[in-house]
Amino acid sequence: MTTQTIRSENDKYNLFDLINNMNPPLTVKITEGIDRSLEQNRLQQKWHTEAAQQLKDESAEDKRAYCKLRFGVPIRRANDETFQAIYDRTIRPLTYEQKIECMKVPIDLPVTRDMKVKEMTEYLEAVYQHYTSLGVKLTEPQER
Repeated sequence: MTTQTIRSENDKYNLFDLINNMNPPLTVKITEGIDRSLEQNRLQQKWHTEAAQQLKDESAEDKRAYCKLRFGVPIRRANDETFQAIYDRTIRPLTYEQKIECMKVPIDLPVTRDMKVKEMTEYLEAVYQHYTSLGVKLTEPQER
């Protein structure tokens, strides 16, 4: 399986060439947007750790689960009809405590994991606002 991210006109032409040189049958799936960046992933983990260290009320994993549920789920529900339907059918009826458990390992419901850069940026901004409103000093990324 080949996955390519198209960031320029040249990338698009290279993809056309790749497809042109392949033999049918082929299945092509095109998804708008790009996957979240490794920098975004590291930043969210760092912020949860910083919040846990400074607030001393929960673990970083607890913070991560809360943020996934409080900020990530609404973003995913708004942008992904399949996620919304499955979440509403299976997770939404649960208690708050059960939902939080679903956000943690071993279940670890994929919420932020499947976000594109734009969604992850929105999520990180919500997390940043939440933690800083509680007085947490967070590492500032180069670009916010």
